[in-house]
Amino acid sequence: MRATRGLVADVIRFSCVDGPGNRFVVFLQGCDFDCLACHNPQTIPAGSRAARMWSVAELVEQVRAAAPYLSGVTVSGGEATRQAGFVRDFFAALREGEQQLTRYIDSNGDAPQTVWDSLIPVLDKAMIDLKALDRDLHIRLTGRPNDRVLDSIRQLAGAGRLYEVRLLLVPNVNDDDSSLEKTAAWLLSVDSRVRVKVIGFRRHGVRAAGRRWAEATPEQIAGWAGKLTAAGIREVEAV
Repeated sequence: MRATRGLVADVIRFSCVDGPGNRFVVFLQGCDFDCLACHNPQTIPAGSRAARMWSVAELVEQVRAAAPYLSGVTVSGGEATRQAGFVRDFFAALREGEQQLTRYIDSNGDAPQTVWDSLIPVLDKAMIDLKALDRDLHIRLTGRPNDRVLDSIRQLAGAGRLYEVRLLLVPNVNDDDSSLEKTAAWLLSVDSRVRVKVIGFRRHGVRAAGRRWAEATPEQIAGWAGKLTAAGIREVEAV
């Protein structure tokens, strides 16, 4: 068993919201983005008193204990790709010992091609957040440009590893009709069968900077999903 170690913020042994089916979820510590709407801001710093080092072997043992009840494993964050070597070794160990479990990454997409090149051989699917298609708006929301995010979506789609693109929509911030239409058109140009999850902004867990925004209503979320469907996205999930 590989001795690689990773800094883990938390684990959830059973989750139905972090990919398909019932999943074991590993939240890694540290993220390069500083999203105003982040629901896990405690995982952004590179270090945290609550985080601790886990070995691949320790995590695999935790997964193995729950495996009869699981569909798969998801590595999230923070940002999973910041500890790509650990994720690669963890997934490789799961592939050897728990082949029946699917291996997913939940990522902001801000990773170079070389990182995905190292992960694709052991990865089943990735779920990528797209905070905004417009570069300037993306910088305003996350503190970083979206060039690598868009490149990651292209690369993963081309490799058959893109499970879904997640759109966190904030009323009157990144939800205007023009932005939705442009986003749908760009995604369809990458993958005509792209799956999109629409996530309405909620204040729970966010920092003060995000609490000034209005929460999304069920009607707004349904409306956004409808506009994406009308724009040609065949598979849209709204939550």
